Amino acid sequence: MRLGGHEGNSERLVNHTVERYGMWLRSTVVCLCGVLGLLQADAADVPPALSLLLPAVLVCGVRLRSLTRPLPSALVWALDSAVLMLMGLSQPVLGGEGANAMVEVTVGISVIAFQFEWATRPAAGAALAVLGAAVCALGDVLSSPTHDPDLAPLVRMLIQVGLARAAYLIVRARARAADRSAAVRAALRREAEVAAARRATEREYLATLHDTASATLLMVSQGDSLDWSWLPPRARQDLEALSAMPGFETGSVDLAALLGCVPEGEGRARVRLTTRIEGPLTIPSGPGLAIFNGVREAVTNVARHAGVREAELRAWREGEGAVVELSDAGRGFDPDAVPARRRGISGSIIGRMRAVGGVASITSRPGAGTRVRWHWHDRGPAPRGRDGRQAAHAPRPPRDQAQHTAAVRFIRGQLLYGAQLVALLICLVWQFTISLRRLVAHQDVYHPAWAQTAAFVCLAAVAGAGGSYLLRGRQIPPGVRGWCLGAVLAVSAVSAFTLPPGQSTGAADWAFGVVGWHALFLLADLRVRVYAVFLAAHAGVTATAVVLSGVPTAAEAAVLGISTIGSCGLQLSVGVLMTHLLHGTAPAAGSAAAREEELRTRERIHEHLQSDHKERYRALTATTVPLLVGLGHGVLSPHDEEVRLRCGVEGARMRRLFAEGDAVSDPLLNELRACVEMAEHHGVTVSLAVRGRPGAVPVEVRRELIDPVAVTLGRTRSAARVTVVWTPGTVRVSVVGVDCADGGTAGAAAPSYNRATHPDVSVVRTARGASVWAEASWVRPASSGVTGHE
Repeated sequence: MRLGGHEGNSERLVNHTVERYGMWLRSTVVCLCGVLGLLQADAADVPPALSLLLPAVLVCGVRLRSLTRPLPSALVWALDSAVLMLMGLSQPVLGGEGANAMVEVTVGISVIAFQFEWATRPAAGAALAVLGAAVCALGDVLSSPTHDPDLAPLVRMLIQVGLARAAYLIVRARARAADRSAAVRAALRREAEVAAARRATEREYLATLHDTASATLLMVSQGDSLDWSWLPPRARQDLEALSAMPGFETGSVDLAALLGCVPEGEGRARVRLTTRIEGPLTIPSGPGLAIFNGVREAVTNVARHAGVREAELRAWREGEGAVVELSDAGRGFDPDAVPARRRGISGSIIGRMRAVGGVASITSRPGAGTRVRWHWHDRGPAPRGRDGRQAAHAPRPPRDQAQHTAAVRFIRGQLLYGAQLVALLICLVWQFTISLRRLVAHQDVYHPAWAQTAAFVCLAAVAGAGGSYLLRGRQIPPGVRGWCLGAVLAVSAVSAFTLPPGQSTGAADWAFGVVGWHALFLLADLRVRVYAVFLAAHAGVTATAVVLSGVPTAAEAAVLGISTIGSCGLQLSVGVLMTHLLHGTAPAAGSAAAREEELRTRERIHEHLQSDHKERYRALTATTVPLLVGLGHGVLSPHDEEVRLRCGVEGARMRRLFAEGDAVSDPLLNELRACVEMAEHHGVTVSLAVRGRPGAVPVEVRRELIDPVAVTLGRTRSAARVTVVWTPGTVRVSVVGVDCADGGTAGAAAPSYNRATHPDVSVVRTARGASVWAEASWVRPASSGVTGHE
């Protein structure tokens, strides 16, 4: 599976890693085996052999150069084919057993490497494998025209090619699984972060609405000002604030300069501020604006509630942050007694600072004045590069670091599991095909034969014991791994010392080429140096057995070296590849995924915040915005009773909106109480009755049910009764307003007053004299789960 039609980060990096690995492996083997082949050759054969081997080495160099400067695919395939042909033609030129071993190892490892170099184009890799087999057969024929090609090396080569392709597919499958799981986890985190950003922006929006339009409309609805000259500019400022997009502030601000612009109010609402500000106070604009808006709301609260017209504003730097304090000597209050639905403190002051990572506190008691303190401390966000991305070397925030570490650990676990599966597969296939054939065919040369058979059974038992843990998804316990490694090394020693002289690494040596794969399976999760020590011990045991049976000649030593490169060298290179996948590719994949996810999250947040803002502003255009426009341009007069009534209605609607996000058991009743408190603030006596058992009501339905109540209460002068009735099939909210103002212009003030826009909500309104009865009913769907009784 490819994510969105593209490779995931883990799969892409795995492909990149194995391609480079294949090129370096093949080039190294061609160079080393070519040198050893020349050492064992006769002096007369060296010049013609060099004419073939040097071009092969140069072609390998060109292929390595293509890692940084890509070449056309057709040319690359031709170069790879040329290497095979040149190495194959060197076999009859060099001659002897050493030439046969050199060609078998170089061509065999080359066709294995091609399965990685051409991993994403398997047809090209398969074609090169067939060409390699043909080259080996041609070399055998040219070296010994009277003999048929040796089929055993060809079969062994094809088995190795199949194992190489299967190894790649297994590791790629685990990489894809890691990408799929990482994508699911990232999507969940992204949605959580988007939701958190939307909630934070919603809180800031509600706080802004509370401090601007709601406060202005409340003062107009009360109509207790003698001088309204301050109203038009303030209404225009409120409109500007409502059309702004909270949550997108960037850069830094001078908090001292901001605090110097805190409005003191006008006329009777003016508060004279004594300022003691130690500037400049440069802080990020988000916290700076949060403090400024909080101070502005606190000054407004002084004018409304403190009973004094003077306050002191202080600000100073504290460490890497800033502290702001506003105090007055007014009548004070009990902060614990403030209802949760009041937004001046909880939303505009405390909530704002919490959203930007700061703290706000209120200290007050009746008769002792009030002190509000804002404290923001710079936690040192990770530096970013010129492109806006987080620098790779910069320390991550603790939460991001934990998520990144968890992602890397998960990808590493998937790749490790794939690597262990690969090693186990090679162990079993190699042991029960190539090694078993050699063991059976050479029983007559072993001394004693039963020791070799026992060693074979022991090695199979090691694979079975380790595989039982792997296939159950469990790690091999350290004790079991230690015993298994000891058994594998013992098999190496038994096989080496019970072979006849001259047979080490030869056709009768079934164990030399398979022991390293068993050790790799057991040590795949450790650093490659541990595996290298084991291979050195394994090669040392074999070398000791060879020396004890007689010091080899230079040609024999060269053949032994070629065989060692073909087995231990290949195994060590696979161990290096595994280590790079686990400790290089996995962190790189995790980092790449984190960068991409950060970009997606930012884009998603930006998209949602823009959409949310447009939706909020659209919801205000029918009622609140016309009022502010009229008040801001003098079209509507605060002396007009109808205008004051409309402002009261809009104030009640906003109070309901503020209560919408409260975490309460009965949101409908909570929002109704917010409207009731607004009416009581205007001197209306309201009784609230609830019948039945409350249940869940969607937010859009709650808005439709409560809006007639808000309108009626906003136009009621003396008393009202609000009733909520829950039944198994419906939810009804009704209001009776006594001494209501004439609603002749109610249609302009409240378009949803006489009808609901939700298809399942109906509104009925009846007026008799100065009394108004309105009821909104919601017929709940059968699956809504609301139950109740009268």
